[in-house]
Amino acid sequence: MKNEDSFLNLLPQIFYQLCLGLSLLTTAATAADEPFRPEAGKFPPLEKAHAYRGELVFVDHANRRGSIRVQGSGMFFRNDPHPFALLPYAIVRYHGAPADLRDIPLGTVMHVRAFLPPDPKTSSVPVLPVDNKKIDANHNRGTGIAPAENHVLLLEDEPSHCQREGMVWKLKEVDLKNNEGMIIATLEPKQGGDGKASEEKLTFDAATRIWRGRESLSIEELIAEGAWPAAGKKSLGNQPVLLGITWKPTPDGIFTRFHISDIWLDDISMQRAAKNQTETHKAFIRSRWMAAWIDNVEYGKFGRATVTATLFGGMDDSLYADFKKDVPALMNAVENTLKHTHGAYGPAHMASKGPIVDVTKAPGATPLGSSGIQIRFDTDLIIEGIRPGRVVRVRPTSWPQVQVPREEYLNDNLEERFPTPAIFPKY
Repeated sequence: MKNEDSFLNLLPQIFYQLCLGLSLLTTAATAADEPFRPEAGKFPPLEKAHAYRGELVFVDHANRRGSIRVQGSGMFFRNDPHPFALLPYAIVRYHGAPADLRDIPLGTVMHVRAFLPPDPKTSSVPVLPVDNKKIDANHNRGTGIAPAENHVLLLEDEPSHCQREGMVWKLKEVDLKNNEGMIIATLEPKQGGDGKASEEKLTFDAATRIWRGRESLSIEELIAEGAWPAAGKKSLGNQPVLLGITWKPTPDGIFTRFHISDIWLDDISMQRAAKNQTETHKAFIRSRWMAAWIDNVEYGKFGRATVTATLFGGMDDSLYADFKKDVPALMNAVENTLKHTHGAYGPAHMASKGPIVDVTKAPGATPLGSSGIQIRFDTDLIIEGIRPGRVVRVRPTSWPQVQVPREEYLNDNLEERFPTPAIFPKY
């Protein structure tokens, strides 16, 4: 009896602890969904980003922005293109390698991690109510298709996303007729899961590219080998692959069925695709300079200064290796779209020049967007745009000096950031 009384006396405390635990869980879930606005000079944590995916339908590569048809809970084809802008330190991945927006074909399904605009006054895309992702868009479109989190930290295609998350597609069955048809597949952890992955139907056609080792195969060649049937269904035995995914209008009243653009059958074929994209991006960065932001400026006399800057992340290691102590370099101010803002004859026209006097690497893990590499740069003539918190581009003099096209610099006029019809010549 005494034990029963003691237990009864503890009931209120047990109930309180349970309620407290539920409250903490609810608070944590709410905090995870809470819109996050990045601060100047700080790389935002990836875990606070809002995640969504959709079809890339428009690209303004010069201004590092575009539009995505976001997958929501309704009819995909009804969803309006949703504008997004890349943060200055955003990382873009295509085929498992660094990329620029100009590298990604329209129609590619992309995974997005994004935040609220850091500064709504200078946003290059529309600023929306912070709870916009919860609003029902009506017309059978559902919720989630126009999130206010439209400033992107991470933009990656399907194979890049799967590699980062440790996932693979497993092909269950193919159904083929006239070199096109349907594949049933599941997306599962590469190391094996609990077997509960849901099946998804994806279309393919004669334009779908199949990669194996160094080979580029067609549907006809897979049929000739006997790997796929000439017609009808065949089990593929949970074959692990990586997929490139796009979207195409589909018949039969199916509005959110995705399409396979590429199938990588093995690691070698995916590595080759990544190498090709890496080389494309390396050449691009060497011609446009490495982006960074200014941590500190120590001013001297008569225009002299020592500048400390953190290089942005997501690039190939060979690019960072070119930033060495005593290497001559140039540094020019840029706007948040990474367009050069000083000089009418290319980025080198008004750039500050001088040697890199020190290069350090931060220990441990670095936040996404940062390389963790900090350089100190001496110059005898510092320009106005190089100030703490500002974004710059830096070029070791071993990189080629080229002139960027007119749409990629501002000529010191910030009003040119967002093109108007006036950009076109009058004939």
